[in-house]
Amino acid sequence: MAVLKKQPKEKGVFVASEQLPIIGISMGDPAGIGPEVCAKTLALKEIYDMCRPIVIGDAGVMANAVRFCGLKLEVAGRQAVSEASFALGGLDVFDLKNLPLDQLRHKQVTAAQGRASFEYVAKVIELAMADEVDATVTGPINKAAINAAGYHYAGHTEIYADLTKTRNYSMMLADGNFRVAHVSTHVALREACERVKKERVFNVIRLAHQALRQLGIQSPKIGVAGLNPHCGEGGLFGNEDDQEIAPAVAAARAEHIAADGPLPADTVFSKMRGGMYDLVVVMYHDQGHIPTKLIGFQYDDTTGTWGQLAGVNITLGLPIIRVSVDHGTAFGKAGEGRANPQSMIEAIKLAAKLAVGRKTS
Repeated sequence: MAVLKKQPKEKGVFVASEQLPIIGISMGDPAGIGPEVCAKTLALKEIYDMCRPIVIGDAGVMANAVRFCGLKLEVAGRQAVSEASFALGGLDVFDLKNLPLDQLRHKQVTAAQGRASFEYVAKVIELAMADEVDATVTGPINKAAINAAGYHYAGHTEIYADLTKTRNYSMMLADGNFRVAHVSTHVALREACERVKKERVFNVIRLAHQALRQLGIQSPKIGVAGLNPHCGEGGLFGNEDDQEIAPAVAAARAEHIAADGPLPADTVFSKMRGGMYDLVVVMYHDQGHIPTKLIGFQYDDTTGTWGQLAGVNITLGLPIIRVSVDHGTAFGKAGEGRANPQSMIEAIKLAAKLAVGRKTS
């Protein structure tokens, strides 16, 4: 774990153990619910039982979120991770001071807020690459805002891949024991089909296997979804399943990875939920996102609210650990104090678990 000089403990204050991993949390777009879910999460003792958290962002914006959420937290701006106290009742912020409060515009896309949110992410990556934090967690950013600021990325995954110089990576979504890893994500469906190639499918199976081992699953079982209806029915509905996916599964099995497939996508998720598999490799964005969010998200139309926003997003294949909330900036409710922090809680806990697993694997 990252080693820091000891901070003095105030009498009666609970301070996270120095043996726990340090988790750097990028605040997300200041205009969204990122600061709020960070604040609500870091008010919980269960977080300090598992890790030493520090937010990367703007202390002024975080203090504002604490205020409108009605939380009893003392926000402390830090200029280095080594200055953090990691004490329950406090909220350590690596303060970049790049968005004055008079520029904060909740619910709006602005270039200033997009630039700030990108800089939070870049800084947390820098800290992780320098081993100053053991894992990173990302709050939600707005793609239009970061592009307005001149950073032309499709999302967090691409930022991490670029800044860590990683070429072979994959997105993984998880809600408890329901897990999916993607062959492709943010591309048009037509292009997604073209990306289903043996080498890529094999690499994602391998990355997923490694991640499951880090989570403490000694003998992972992986299901591999087909691309076409009924896995192509022997070529009647497409040949990708026979010519690209099946050979990738065979290659994985040759490396003693317990992979099955291709399997019809209309049944493989039910089989995973029933315990047959620890993860399903999916071929494109919605093939994995729809079932995961059906399990983890709960919307109530009578109240117009989301009662549950469970699930997290992990980037596989990076030299550092990255876990994220599995929801967006939710501009519609930003600044009102009613955002659900469940996904952030789960993301931080999983990041801590992965950090410990990486050190011991």
